[in-house]
Amino acid sequence: MATNGLFERGVGWKDEFVWSERPLPPGALHDTAQEIDAQPDYVSEISLLAPALVRSLSVALCKGALLLVDYGFGRREYYHPQRSGGTLMSHYRHRAHDDPFFLPGLQDLTAHVDFTAIAEAGIDSGLTLLGYTTQAQFLVNCGITGLLEQHAHDAATARIALAGGVQKLLSPAEMGELFKVIALGRGIDEPLLGFASGDKSRLL
Repeated sequence: MATNGLFERGVGWKDEFVWSERPLPPGALHDTAQEIDAQPDYVSEISLLAPALVRSLSVALCKGALLLVDYGFGRREYYHPQRSGGTLMSHYRHRAHDDPFFLPGLQDLTAHVDFTAIAEAGIDSGLTLLGYTTQAQFLVNCGITGLLEQHAHDAATARIALAGGVQKLLSPAEMGELFKVIALGRGIDEPLLGFASGDKSRLL
C-alpha cells in the first residue's frame, strides 16, 4: 500500500533480481487489500489460496474436523502497524533470513498464515470454528507432558533427546507460541480436547 494507491509486488530483472511493483488491478486481491487498515508504504502478504483450500476441503467434509497447524497470527496481529515489512522469510540449510534473492532456487520462501482468513473461509462454507490456540497450549491440552512421564525410566540419552524435542515444540522461543492450531468442523458436538484450556478464538 502506497500513498497513491494499492500496488502488487513482483520480481523483475535488472542485472539481478529486484522487486518490481505495478498498480493492483480490480479483482479479489484488490478487494481483500482494500479491507486492510494499513498506513502508506505498508508491505505485506495476502494469500487467496489458503482460504480457497479451506473452502474446497469443506465441500468434501460431511462430518469431522479440519485441524490446521502452521505459523501465523490473527488478522489484527498479522497486519499490525509495526509489521510494516510483511512476514516473508527465507530458509536455507535450517537458517532463516529475510533476503528472498539470496541463492535463488536453493532456498525455501515462506510467509505466515492469516488465521482470521482461514476461520472466515470455513465459517462462510458452513463449518464451525472449534478452536484456535498456540501449538504449545494445544499439545499440553492433549497430554504431551504425560507422554514424557511414560518414558521416565528410559535410558538417559533417550530421555534427553525426547525432552529436547518436546522443548522445541513447546518453547515460546522455538515453535510453541509462533505456531498456531485451528480446528473447523461439521457435525462435531463435543468440545475438542486440544482447546479445553487457553482457547484464543477471540483473537481472530
